[in-house]
Amino acid sequence: MIIPRSFGTHDGTFHADEVTACALLVIHDLIDRDKVHRTRNSQDLATYAFVCDVGGEYCAESKRFDHHQASYQGELSSAGMIWRYLKETQKIDEATYWFLHRSLISGVDAHDNGRVNTESGVCTFSQIISNFVPIHYDVSSKDQDLAFFEALDFVIGHIQRSLDRFSYIQQCRDVVRAAMVDGKQYLSFSKPMPWLDAFFELGGEKHPALFVVMPASGRWKLRGIPPTSDDRMKVRKSLPKKWAGLLEKELKAVSGIPGAVFCHKGLFISVWETREDALKAMECALLEGENHDDRIWKNRKGRTSLSKSV
Repeated sequence: MIIPRSFGTHDGTFHADEVTACALLVIHDLIDRDKVHRTRNSQDLATYAFVCDVGGEYCAESKRFDHHQASYQGELSSAGMIWRYLKETQKIDEATYWFLHRSLISGVDAHDNGRVNTESGVCTFSQIISNFVPIHYDVSSKDQDLAFFEALDFVIGHIQRSLDRFSYIQQCRDVVRAAMVDGKQYLSFSKPMPWLDAFFELGGEKHPALFVVMPASGRWKLRGIPPTSDDRMKVRKSLPKKWAGLLEKELKAVSGIPGAVFCHKGLFISVWETREDALKAMECALLEGENHDDRIWKNRKGRTSLSKSV
């Protein structure tokens, strides 16, 4: 008999793929944490509702998700198999599937299947999970299981926060869309919110906006917009060079704006006391800031001035 809401995976050393697969099923309420078992005993595995990363079978219908057998020639690990299963059974929508696939799952699959080249100074999600594995090779099965569940709780928390953040970003899409409609040189929001992902998903790469103005911790933030979603460390137009790294009095003196608070030395973001101060700062930036995207600059030619569009 199958034990309802149960999960089986192999014992011994664990990896990110089966820990992630298990976490995904817990998060989507298909298994219970207290019914997670680690064994290679085939008779025991046959009684579990879901079996991942062991058993030599990939069959979504019977809820068996292993990728080690020679008959499977795909690029998924048990994590990718479970994530695809959740999409195919409509536990998640298409947008959510691609979000976590691109931001986490595909990397776990690639790492587990040996398609990742390590880079000095870069720690992958899979490497973080491997650090939960007990240091000594001769630890007891009990200690291995305790470490697995510690890793599982970490992954559950990480993925749940990622999904919650994505959901909030999706909720803000309509506000971002409305801010883009007028095609101004800037986007303005009445409250702080995630805007960058939605902006580019809604065609922001072709939008003429150069800056974003929105409140932040009781003040107002002026931020340059990246040229593309992939170039997030760049901006289409920088803040004036003479503002770099200045604080309050120094920034007030140089900018001539009384509500000056701070300008980052990277010239991509600054903070001001009021919205009016931030808009004045943007006028200065449009006149004095360095343009970093010729395509955007060409698109800007012939458009009305900021003072007319505010």
